[in-house]
Amino acid sequence: MTTQTEQQLENALIAQLETLGWDRVTIKDETDLIANLKQQLEAHNGVTLSEAEFKQVLNKLARGNLFEKAKILRDKVDFTRDDGTTGYLELINQVQWCKNRYQVTHQITMEGTYKNRYDVTLLVNGLPLVQIELKRRGLEMKEAFNQTNRYHKHSFAAGYGLFGYLQLFVISNGVNTKYYANNPVQKRDFKQTFFWTDEDNKKISQLSDFAEDFLEKCTLSKMITKYIVLHESDQLLMALRPYQFYAVERIVERVQNTQKNGYIWHTTGSGKTLTSFKAAQILTQSPNVHKVVFVVDRKDLDFQTIKEFNSFSEGSVDATTNTGNLVKQFSDDTPLIVTTLQKLNTAISRERHLATMEGLKDKRMVFIFDECHRSQFGETHKRITDYFQNVQMFGFTGTPIFAENAAKNALGKRTTKDLFGKCLHKYVITDAIRDENVLKFSVEYIRTFKGKDGVEDIEVEAIDTAEVMEAPARLEKITDYIIANHGRKTHGKQFTAIMCVSNVKTLAKYYDLFKAKKEAGDHDLTIATIFSYQANEEDADADGMGAGDDLPDDSRPINKHSRDTLEACIGDYNSHFGTNYNTKDSKLFYAYYKDIGKRVKNREIDILLVVNMFLTGFDSKPLNTIYVDKNLKHHGLIQAYSRTNRTMGAKKSQGNVVAFRNLKPATDKAIELFANKDAQEEIILAPYEDYVAKFEEAAASLFAITPTVESVDDLLTEEDEAAFVQAFRELIRVKNVLDCFTEFDFSSLPLDEQTFADFRSKYLDLYDKVRGEKEKEKVSILDDLDFEVELISRDKINVSYIINLLREMQSKNPEDRAKTHKTIMDVLDTDAQLRSKKELIERFISEHFPDLAPSKDVGEAFDNYWDAQRMQALKELRDDESLKHDGLEKVLEQYHFTGKSPLRDDVIGIMEKRPSLRERRSVADRVIEKIKAFVETFIDGID
Repeated sequence: MTTQTEQQLENALIAQLETLGWDRVTIKDETDLIANLKQQLEAHNGVTLSEAEFKQVLNKLARGNLFEKAKILRDKVDFTRDDGTTGYLELINQVQWCKNRYQVTHQITMEGTYKNRYDVTLLVNGLPLVQIELKRRGLEMKEAFNQTNRYHKHSFAAGYGLFGYLQLFVISNGVNTKYYANNPVQKRDFKQTFFWTDEDNKKISQLSDFAEDFLEKCTLSKMITKYIVLHESDQLLMALRPYQFYAVERIVERVQNTQKNGYIWHTTGSGKTLTSFKAAQILTQSPNVHKVVFVVDRKDLDFQTIKEFNSFSEGSVDATTNTGNLVKQFSDDTPLIVTTLQKLNTAISRERHLATMEGLKDKRMVFIFDECHRSQFGETHKRITDYFQNVQMFGFTGTPIFAENAAKNALGKRTTKDLFGKCLHKYVITDAIRDENVLKFSVEYIRTFKGKDGVEDIEVEAIDTAEVMEAPARLEKITDYIIANHGRKTHGKQFTAIMCVSNVKTLAKYYDLFKAKKEAGDHDLTIATIFSYQANEEDADADGMGAGDDLPDDSRPINKHSRDTLEACIGDYNSHFGTNYNTKDSKLFYAYYKDIGKRVKNREIDILLVVNMFLTGFDSKPLNTIYVDKNLKHHGLIQAYSRTNRTMGAKKSQGNVVAFRNLKPATDKAIELFANKDAQEEIILAPYEDYVAKFEEAAASLFAITPTVESVDDLLTEEDEAAFVQAFRELIRVKNVLDCFTEFDFSSLPLDEQTFADFRSKYLDLYDKVRGEKEKEKVSILDDLDFEVELISRDKINVSYIINLLREMQSKNPEDRAKTHKTIMDVLDTDAQLRSKKELIERFISEHFPDLAPSKDVGEAFDNYWDAQRMQALKELRDDESLKHDGLEKVLEQYHFTGKSPLRDDVIGIMEKRPSLRERRSVADRVIEKIKAFVETFIDGID
């Protein structure tokens, strides 16, 4: 049987779409597209437009960037009729989303920088809202993704820019199909492409099945009108993932059709804030709902959630800074309120608020509780449910309370089901790992003591006493272990870590050990800490659940010793960061709390020491490791581990858990409880030996294509080169996982470190070849491959590293000099970040280094050389492109600071002479590439 061609796949899809109610239409180019748009808008709005009237509409549709066009799509377009009155056109019916006009076409040709033909385009009321790109079976999905990126750069903005109204892309090779929101190319990431699923999270990957479910016209238009979020602060479109879609649907249905409560079980890190925002937003539009109240249980989440909600829809949420403001919002026309459980409790308990709140008892309201596994189980929750007579309550949690992990309180043992009723939708950790929405965990259990006579199988629990666990020798041993292995765990401090310990007393000892060893020059890690100084704060660890992380409350008893300890730590923090925090009152402590969280996210803190704080509700993508020296279990364990498993690029391949206690039984139990009994292999990485075997298998595949490094040069066709890229890419992916294991050593692998580096150099040569070639209408197949260069880049290997090697060369004999020189050349060949600097560094070594006197500092000489080269390159860039000096400096500074590509208009604005309209795009793009190359060469990686 022959393989289905791309054309056959396209024809089959269009035929299927016709059966789903899409009208097939022939549209060859933009002229046809515009003519069809006029007809469709007229029919949808029940009007007839003159050419002059439609010209106005076209001109308004042509305005704005992708985000602004997404707003225009959801609004009405005004125009002046020929008789002078104002008319309005609806572009899409959002309220009755099925009442739109649906068409499918294919092979539309658009010509911008280059001419492109698009596979399948879905039109709603004449506007192209969904673009489907297909590849024949057997090819990588990434090829289709890269193809849409090229279309964006080459032709989507051509003419009136109607393809700027695309809301969704669909990419498929027949057997795998994914969707993603339309955004600028520089903000797209293949990791933000999603499979569709059914309600039980079963993947729908076949194109025909996907089309039947997702591309059905009513479902698709509902997705576009209801389930794409316009993220205001980042100016991005966010398409909900299927589990988010189903969760919101279930909540909305429950409110529309019943008075019952319910809860959503979506694992930690799966985007509950976005899900709850969309549910709240839709419910505020319901005429039967008086208010939607989003309830969180801590001040940091109050602030964080308000910020996140407002980033989705600017000004949608008002902060309730005190209970008085909260009561006022209950009585005014604020549709959506974000507040804390504590303030809500005060509003219905204090005499001075009751008169205002009394009239709300019977109002139809919806309460949504964030992270309802934490503090929704005491008397406060009961008081709320007793007070409000006509509310529906919905909880979100990543770790529900079941009978097995329920703690006793004054009201007895209660589960999430007891409080909220039925679980409306589940998306557990195994689902999220399978979908690559969160990472697996690599858990290492480090033995920190032995029994008598060297017996090592003694159970920690049998002798888990303060005398043993807090012994100075044990704590120092752990501290030394962390210092020795932190670089490996965090890829040379590219990521950060958190360390949780059993109590404040032990935390203080660890802090002092890290501080003393830093002063002794044993490490250069930035250590910070935060903990509550409430009296009896250590009792919170007694059940191992990880609760008790509330901020200090001045009205409650204070543990003076703990507070003094924290003051000293904050003093160190202030000295290091130039801040001025203290614990004089809870507001100042809260400011410290927020600042320390921000610095962890910004990678300014290497290890944050905590007891309970930051183990729940804190999300930081750069955090990849947790060191554990405390007993954890059930939801407390999963919540703590889950601080590490947010996705962030290919190099962050897993969340690292380093346990200095025997937590394996508790880990196994927690995984069984919060996933399923067969889930352990999916959640925990396999043993080191398994990854060595995977590396051996990947190496065998590589050697089958290129037996030696030299044989890479003999590859004859692009297909052969692509096979090498794919084989070596798999090798570096496995190597990236191996890097984080303490026992990793090249001696256990089938190729040595030098051979691996040599293959890596050839791999990067092909990457440079693709980047260096000018884009043509017929594009190299290598351009569609995902090279994953970020896995190769090594943070420690930078210009400073090269300078240190040159310093060593100064005092060496000729033979040793030659060895060091070869090492430098190898580094320049194999490190992705340094390759752009290779020629300049080689010139310094050959032309300047030999003449340096032994007493001359290499670093100073290189700095002078580099500054001269940078100024010369800057002058050439400025002169070659006739750019204004101050303007160029500003654009360079902005690009280096934000990492965002300069805008064409900004670049045109710094030109001494503006190019013609015909040339503007090509000239601006050329200058932008030169600016990027300048920053990559002269600024990035220069420490």
